[in-house]
Amino acid sequence: MGFTVAIDGPAAAGKGTIGRAVAERFGFAHLDTGLLYRAVGRRMLAGEPPIAAAQGLTPEDLAEPDALRTAVIAEAASKVAVIPEVRAALLDFQRAFARRSGGAVLDGRDIGTVICPEAEVKLFVTASAEVRAARRCKELQEAGYPTDYATVLADVRGRDARDADRATAPMLAAEDALVLDTSEMRVDEAVAAAFAAVRAKRPA
Repeated sequence: MGFTVAIDGPAAAGKGTIGRAVAERFGFAHLDTGLLYRAVGRRMLAGEPPIAAAQGLTPEDLAEPDALRTAVIAEAASKVAVIPEVRAALLDFQRAFARRSGGAVLDGRDIGTVICPEAEVKLFVTASAEVRAARRCKELQEAGYPTDYATVLADVRGRDARDADRATAPMLAAEDALVLDTSEMRVDEAVAAAFAAVRAKRPA
């Protein structure tokens, strides 16, 4: 019997960290759905039309997730994510993953509202743009990518606007989602809140 944890929120809010922690703690499978769009974005940057790239996506496209986490690919991902046909092409994959036996955690932008509206647990993880930009800038610099805070902040704000304003599946918290603002929360505090939300809904 499936048990789905849907985690939504903007970039660098901490939803991936929380998602991985929940999956490990409860033995669920984990899918960072943003990687799907990043993989499509990378194929588009290589010259492939975005809809064809989404329709032809393979597991091999996700084999090296760290290579998909550059700022250039993130920008491409947010652009292909506004294309309805791209989102439709990736919909069935995500829904099948969500209801797999043993439970699943999915994090993204529209999991609790569009992909898995019937998810047993829904979280919306957010933080201020300034805090998220600082986190992402540090992450990129430590990975060896040359960037600066002002550039990353502009990218974060631009991506937020595209995610929130797109006509298809805009990013927003589901009405029944637990909102976690991690601007001033420690990682362990946010993870503990997520664990508590899962325990409250998970069958004994």
